[in-house]
Amino acid sequence: MSNYKKIDVKDIEFLKGVVSDKNIFTGEDISEDYSHDELGGISNYPEVLVKVHSTKEVSKIMKYAHENVIPIVARGSGTGLVGASVPLHGGIMIDLTEMNKILELDKENLTLTVEPGVLLMEIGKYVEDQDFFYPPDPGEKSATIGGNISTNAGGMRAVKYGVTRDYVRGLEVVLPNGEILNLGGKVVKNSSGYSIKDLIVGSEGTLGIVTKAILKLLPLPKKSVSVLIPFENLEKAIDTVPKIIKSKAIPTAIEFMEREVILAAEEFLGKKFPDNSSDAYLLLTFDGNSKAQVENDYSKVADLCLKEGALDAFIVDTDERKEAVWSARGAFLEAISATTPEMDECDVVVPRNNVAEFIKYTHKLAKDFNIRIPSFGHAGDGNLHVYICKDKLDKEDWETKLKEVFGCMYKKSEELKGLVSGEHGIGYAKREFMFNQYGDEYMILMKNIKLAFDSKNILNPGKVCQ
Repeated sequence: MSNYKKIDVKDIEFLKGVVSDKNIFTGEDISEDYSHDELGGISNYPEVLVKVHSTKEVSKIMKYAHENVIPIVARGSGTGLVGASVPLHGGIMIDLTEMNKILELDKENLTLTVEPGVLLMEIGKYVEDQDFFYPPDPGEKSATIGGNISTNAGGMRAVKYGVTRDYVRGLEVVLPNGEILNLGGKVVKNSSGYSIKDLIVGSEGTLGIVTKAILKLLPLPKKSVSVLIPFENLEKAIDTVPKIIKSKAIPTAIEFMEREVILAAEEFLGKKFPDNSSDAYLLLTFDGNSKAQVENDYSKVADLCLKEGALDAFIVDTDERKEAVWSARGAFLEAISATTPEMDECDVVVPRNNVAEFIKYTHKLAKDFNIRIPSFGHAGDGNLHVYICKDKLDKEDWETKLKEVFGCMYKKSEELKGLVSGEHGIGYAKREFMFNQYGDEYMILMKNIKLAFDSKNILNPGKVCQ
């Protein structure tokens, strides 16, 4: 459906009746930031930007948009990488970043109730100050929790603790017709019909707008240590990962990285990494409630890695070393971006034992296409972050090579029993590859789910399954 109503004076007047004038922006008053996400591969401006501060405001705007067939896109911090928050059809953009209150910490039920605009870093600090722990740990800490829920974000601790969906107990959601739905709650178990809550998580703002979330917390682990383990090549590093998992000393995180990306991070941050002499590294974290338990776990895994050909094992236990290692790891995306005028990302997920084969294949593609393809990722759960860099290619060459390289990589991931996206979602940019992988029956099912929620296709149209 593309015959959406264009915004006119009457629509602006209605919006002014819902929120104050200072929260409505049109034309040149809309910042360029709102036309794209962090990767910026696709851009388009909304016709009107509305900053909201309550569920009631979101509900009124959605109901009006539904009655008048106006497209709506919800937006958080805009840190996405697949164009999911870009308003392809103009219309209304609802900015939820000022709905940013932490509403309740329930210490008895171990839950935190928040509005969608609260930043991930704010949640982490708030609960840790109270001796609790929110495990999902995506690299972009300035993302909003609403965005994390919309993409079912995972991050570095997923290997031990799981992903965002595992920590969402309840949601308040505004449906495309303006109705407000409360899903789940503080209960631990629920076998009451279809899990609509779990359908909303990961739906990338196409089924409803999250206006409140009840998050599950854990007690804060008392001790945490990281270990940086260099290997002479990536294959040796990755081949060690299944053995680490089997050792029963389950790390919180198992990250892989190559020398090229470490050097880029050093340049970007102006700081030295503890070691940059090897071609490949595993970075592991261990947490627990006693020093003895954590030391036993990391010692066992360090010994295992050395037997498997690791060159060393650097214990990262001082604040200075932790800061050096994790600030570099957190800056990898920005560091790579700083080396090239344009890039695009493939965030496939493959079975753990196929990670090395996939990354080796990207090295072959880099040579075959004469294009730079740095990578890093979560070796513990098989989620890879692979970047194709434009560098000095002209526009035509870049677009041709990018399409061909993506086609090769997604075909390879399918051969290796992998999937299109591990955590960044489908949005606009990766739809074609998902369509190719899933086939007609699966896509018809997804489209029918979308239709059941949004019969007029006004909520984030053109994304995911459309």
